[in-house]
Amino acid sequence: MTPQPARSAEQRKKDTLHRLEHDEDVWVATAPDDGSGVPYLVPLSFLWDGSTLLLATPADSPTGRNLRATGRVRLGLGPTRDVVMIEGTVETVTQAELGEEEGDRFAAGTGFDPRGLTTPYLYFRVTPQRVQAWREANELTGRELMRDGRWLVAD
Repeated sequence: MTPQPARSAEQRKKDTLHRLEHDEDVWVATAPDDGSGVPYLVPLSFLWDGSTLLLATPADSPTGRNLRATGRVRLGLGPTRDVVMIEGTVETVTQAELGEEEGDRFAAGTGFDPRGLTTPYLYFRVTPQRVQAWREANELTGRELMRDGRWLVAD
């Protein structure tokens, strides 16, 4: 298989934003803050609002506990040969803090509404701090599109 030509940074950013706007699920990697260093990886649905991703998971799940404890996350979006990796900071949001309108947008966008479940769920707002995107080895150079929460590529 012949790799596609490397995309420009501008095209990678455009493709990344398209994926954030249209994809529904993301791999969520967390680790506890207790020194055990045991990573935990789960797929979760998300909603992109143009600057942050909104996730929901049971409050007492390993992911929920890790997100609350560390305030950090790493996300993997897309297939391995067209991946977007996002490192972000996390804000915990209760259902009451979320508000009905945003809860409705999350439910409509993801097809999942945890508000009516008996298991207590929390929402987590992820603010990207670092974004990388690449397809093949020819895109490893220049794969970083965002650093310290700032896009490195102009709109």
